[in-house]
Amino acid sequence: MYLIRLDDASEYMDVGKWSMMEDILSKYTIKPIIGIIPDNQDKDFLIKYQKNFNFWNKAKAWQSEGWAIALHGYNHVCSTNSGGINPVNSRSEFVDVPLEKQQAMIGRGCEILQEHHLNPKIFFAPSHTFDMNTLEALKSETDIRIISDTVANDVYKMGDFYFIPQQSGRVRNLLFKVTTFCYHPNNMSEKDFDMLEDFIKKSRCKFGSFQDLQLKDRKLGLYDKALRKMYFSIRAVRVKLKEGV
Repeated sequence: MYLIRLDDASEYMDVGKWSMMEDILSKYTIKPIIGIIPDNQDKDFLIKYQKNFNFWNKAKAWQSEGWAIALHGYNHVCSTNSGGINPVNSRSEFVDVPLEKQQAMIGRGCEILQEHHLNPKIFFAPSHTFDMNTLEALKSETDIRIISDTVANDVYKMGDFYFIPQQSGRVRNLLFKVTTFCYHPNNMSEKDFDMLEDFIKKSRCKFGSFQDLQLKDRKLGLYDKALRKMYFSIRAVRVKLKEGV
């Protein structure tokens, strides 16, 4: 099953591009997981976009339409250079941050969404990076027990948390049992939107939603671990090539 995940929804975003994404998903009745930044303080967003005073009404409309609301960190400001337990990037809002501070960030972030009548069931961190303290903070401060991230063949459970794997930043034919395609509408080009819609046209029957998932108490198997090792090995090679090492 294919899932769509949308990152970086907030009061500071490209309203036009988000509208284009919404139109495509509505056209094919696809209900994504959408990550909302509770208190966006990322200067890249604040400088580039004007504040959208209608954002929270729009977010409530998405929830009413069946979009799965996710807590996307707290302020989207990376303060450390660590990758944690999902080292997709070497920067993080959460990794190596003391537990007490993570609890305050996550607790307040969830409160902000709830104050706007949103009910987040899922968490994913900016830059995909988090650590065990992040999970402890989620346990103590929220009811969220589902993470959208990490590489695996299917949904699995670790400790108290279910993990929905997220393996690609664009649509393509992949053979995982559950595949999450992660998009950042703010950064998409017209070509990106065209490629997304073309793929959905051809593969609509393979797309599902968060509500379609079966959250089983499955543990990571050898195949999952092999996939993860291969993914991060390939990623490390690409980083070295990009840096000219």
